[in-house]
Amino acid sequence: MSTLLVSSKGQIVLPAALRRRLGMGPGARIEVLEEADGLKLRVVRSVATTDVTGMAGMVKAPARGVPRRLEDFDPATLLTRSRRGKP
Repeated sequence: MSTLLVSSKGQIVLPAALRRRLGMGPGARIEVLEEADGLKLRVVRSVATTDVTGMAGMVKAPARGVPRRLEDFDPATLLTRSRRGKP
């Protein structure tokens, strides 16, 4: 456990080893939750957005001349089919 010092401006500094372990760099956000017995700090992890068009062609399924359904791309369904001997 680390002890943090609060500056005259109300700033705290997290030890470098802790920041590295948590993957925190400049601009990282921390959520502060007030609880009955003190404060809880939680790193806010943002989810990176991506353009859907960049994912085109990632999933490949053999063309069988029939329209594809969502199940055609489901790994669990593909395993079940292969165990039954169906293509």
